[in-house]
Amino acid sequence: MASTPSPDDPSRFVSHRMRSVPPSGIRKFFDLLSTIDDVISLGVGEPDYVTPEPFSRAAIASIERGETHYTSNYGLPELRERLSQHLNTLYGVSYDPRDEIIITSGSSEAFDIALRALLDPGDEVLCADPSYVAYMPATVMAGGAFVPVPTYAENDFRLLPGDVEAAITPRSKALLIGYPSNPTGAIMGREDLLALAEVAERHDLPVISDELYDRMTYGSTHACFAALPGMRDRTILLGGFSKAYAMTGWRLGWVCAPAPLAEAVMKVHQYIMMSAPTAAQYAGLAALEEGESFVQQMVAEYDRRRRLLVDGFRAVGLPTFEPRGAFYAFPDITVTGLDSVAFSELLLREERVAVVPGTAFGDRGEGHVRACYASRYEDIERALERIGRFVQRHR
Repeated sequence: MASTPSPDDPSRFVSHRMRSVPPSGIRKFFDLLSTIDDVISLGVGEPDYVTPEPFSRAAIASIERGETHYTSNYGLPELRERLSQHLNTLYGVSYDPRDEIIITSGSSEAFDIALRALLDPGDEVLCADPSYVAYMPATVMAGGAFVPVPTYAENDFRLLPGDVEAAITPRSKALLIGYPSNPTGAIMGREDLLALAEVAERHDLPVISDELYDRMTYGSTHACFAALPGMRDRTILLGGFSKAYAMTGWRLGWVCAPAPLAEAVMKVHQYIMMSAPTAAQYAGLAALEEGESFVQQMVAEYDRRRRLLVDGFRAVGLPTFEPRGAFYAFPDITVTGLDSVAFSELLLREERVAVVPGTAFGDRGEGHVRACYASRYEDIERALERIGRFVQRHR
């Protein structure tokens, strides 16, 4: 718990809520990274690809046409229409582009405004542990209480219905799920999600489903939670363009929800954002219209790198769960006798390889580190050589 500031400390003006939010474990680590030269980074969770030219060209053309004003709060009508078609084609789930789709400034804004639309002070949000680093802080900043539900490598880091049900209390308000998972690379198949859907229905919980990595699966097809029987009307579906279309810097995401929930989310969005960047929305429209071949090429290459990194970790003695989505591996580093933070810091200082401590993603991340394989194949090979030396020394 944060200590009480002294009477002359300016931090006394900071809210109790914000004092309880820890600094990002990822950002703190990358502050250290910036002080060391010749680092191979397996840490940053973003594609190493440049945004495909047709998407950028569409944005430039919109600027040249003078399309530099606000769009509708909901986003460009043609982008919402195309996104509606896209989701219906992929998953068979239908949203009215007029009032059930909101274009946001990135998926981070999407889950922030979804939480704020649902939560009253003290409401509990159940979520897998480990999970994306921003889920807990966003819940707290929305006035809620974050309830981590443990997941385990032996269960493929899936969120099990029995564990969710055991964590439910009278204060439980929502279930937040994020699969394919950052940081583990785990996926949830249709049968897994159907079991969670039964829990949500039995306890009348709305579900926030963050499916940012939906296009990045290997050897399986993504199952959309909102497309499950009876789930559309209790689900706020989140996604974005940053990963599959290599558009991290464009800050473009979306929220889809039944009209009454979308209306509540819109109330938050319209007061804090007005609209997502206009040029980025035109780039997103081009991505949906012309981007499928680029997505397939990138995913095929990520799969190749995935195999290299997972096999490489296992070869140097680090047991590694088989990630089947996103672009992360989550090796077990306990054979070294080091905790996650010590392993990451020593690996950076001794071998100049950057990974992220598993504890940045929750208590269940201890004993693991997150390694991103959205890096050049050759860099992953070099990183594995260095990691092999490091593990041999500290085994």
